[in-house]
Amino acid sequence: MSLDPYKLRNDFPILSQTMPNGKPLVYLDNGATSQKPLSVIQATNDYYTKENANIHRGVYYLSQHATELFERTRIKTSHFFQAQCAKAIIFTRGTTDAINLVAQTYGRVNVSEGDEIVLSVQEHHSNLVPWQMLAREKKAFLKFIPILADTTYDLSKLSEIITKRTKIVAISQMSNVTGTVHDLRKIIDRARQVGAKVLVDGAQAACHMPIHLVDLDVDFYAFSAHKMLGPTGVGVLFGKEEILEAMPPWLGGGDMIESVELESSTYAALPAKLEAGTPNIAGVIGFSHALDYLQKVGMQNIKNHERMLTEYALERFQKIGGLTLYGTEDLDKRGGVISFTLEGIHPHDVGSILDEEGVAIRVGHHCCQPLMKQLQIPGTCRASFYFYNTKEDIDVLIKSIEKVKSIFGRVVRK
Repeated sequence: MSLDPYKLRNDFPILSQTMPNGKPLVYLDNGATSQKPLSVIQATNDYYTKENANIHRGVYYLSQHATELFERTRIKTSHFFQAQCAKAIIFTRGTTDAINLVAQTYGRVNVSEGDEIVLSVQEHHSNLVPWQMLAREKKAFLKFIPILADTTYDLSKLSEIITKRTKIVAISQMSNVTGTVHDLRKIIDRARQVGAKVLVDGAQAACHMPIHLVDLDVDFYAFSAHKMLGPTGVGVLFGKEEILEAMPPWLGGGDMIESVELESSTYAALPAKLEAGTPNIAGVIGFSHALDYLQKVGMQNIKNHERMLTEYALERFQKIGGLTLYGTEDLDKRGGVISFTLEGIHPHDVGSILDEEGVAIRVGHHCCQPLMKQLQIPGTCRASFYFYNTKEDIDVLIKSIEKVKSIFGRVVRK
């Protein structure tokens, strides 16, 4: 079964609007955040207008009802991603928060002086800086899986990179810059051989393809709701239950305690132990409706539609002179993200002119400065697709890029 993006677009009010300059919006920055359907917007509004109460603490109806909606989302998330169990789903503020939680809990307890933390050279800063901080504190070493020319992982020396000193391997499943989708099996298997734990940054992958966490067999998996139709300020950390049970809390306060004395406390069971304070209740409830929407559309349908858009876009991009594409040409190994540069034109200039045409893309280093350094460029222009994008969106993008070239051609000739 295929999806109909033209029909689905009707569920997203923002996609039908006109920009202040009179141009229709062509939204191609889904790698940064997705747009929200009416059902998600209405759900968050309903919470504040009809259901607003704190959770886990009240015996009155509104509190009990809000708690039920919140916890129902946890169960739904577990089923959607085929996780080990609902207790293994920890709500956070986002992917960044989830990765920091692991670094500051599991990492602090289990990483010692001389140990190794393995990353890749193309990690988002959210999956790089927390490990730098931990390594500095613990006097541990950072090691990096390199990439090949097509930006896939170079696994030729994996046994030398992941060793018996490796305690954590933290890697992305899909690059937010190039859209490269990585086969993690060999990395996970090597980590298992040496007893290392594996954290996967799923911020880009979770929203674009089916994810089966039990089959993937990682120790931690982190992603954000706002990239998959949900509200901002909500993330998920999946962790294997036995590992989460052994981890100490990171934040102390309300809701994560069992009992409190003046000089000591005991902590609640999972998942409360790792969810201190009042969470983003409205956001989590909104995320529940985002999952419902994605379930109805179908994650495999989404993956197939984005592959079609990516193939169409790459064919059109390759006909533009002076344009360099980044990432693999193998469509089986990439998602709906295309990064490019135009010879002699700064990405910010490209982005500004495209904005005048109503086209929203992301430009810059995309929070991946080490990767940009390796590619020897200051940044790229990034167009990222979702299931509500169409071939017509790509046509407008191509036409706008040609306008950029025309403008700068005139400037050069002068």
